Amino acid sequence: MEKTPAQLELVLRYFADFSPTQLQQLAALEELYKDWNNKINVISRKDIDSLYEKHVLHSLSIAAAFQLEKGMQVIDIGTGGGFPGIPLAIFFPEKQFHLVDSIGKKIKVVEAVREAAGLLNVTTAHCRAEEIKNRKFDLAVSRAVAPLKELWTWTRPLLKKPSQRPPSAPLPPDPDSDLEPELPVPTGLICLKGGDLAAEISASGTRPRVMEIHDIFEQDYFREKYMLYIPS
Repeated sequence: MEKTPAQLELVLRYFADFSPTQLQQLAALEELYKDWNNKINVISRKDIDSLYEKHVLHSLSIAAAFQLEKGMQVIDIGTGGGFPGIPLAIFFPEKQFHLVDSIGKKIKVVEAVREAAGLLNVTTAHCRAEEIKNRKFDLAVSRAVAPLKELWTWTRPLLKKPSQRPPSAPLPPDPDSDLEPELPVPTGLICLKGGDLAAEISASGTRPRVMEIHDIFEQDYFREKYMLYIPS
């Protein structure tokens, strides 16, 4: 394997059980995204040098709070350059991820990264989530895509009925606890957002479980960054 990018060490502080293939895939992301970002700007240029903190680790906060069962079908709504879908697909190689975005050039980047990294569990579509018909998923994920009200409206028709899936997951364990119980299995919507979300949550008519990502990762970047989970 090629030399591990220095920034990847940050991810390895929190996740230690990657296979050699997964490490190779994660290490490949830095060059792939820097190269593609010079052609098609899918990541803020001020953030590209913090790829592993602000994009990869941020995406993997979902993996720190939840576990996915083998064969689960996950849709990443408004994936942009492939976040959180690409890091999650690397972390969960036995789960299937469908990454969609309404902007074609972004999907072009995602497809190139998928091919170069050898991600066989990723499919893509250049479309809006509300255009997807005759397909259901166990879980939807997103990152900074749309107000929660709209996001939940798009998501609900895409989710399998509760009778087809495991029971809704409980809250993740207290990160300050010394105990290490099994992580819960989510079914519904998980979205990553930042800032004051009170008005947005109220307007959505939903009652999401809100987790502060800074409770999972200690970096200052994750202050006022949240993970919202709406079980279905």
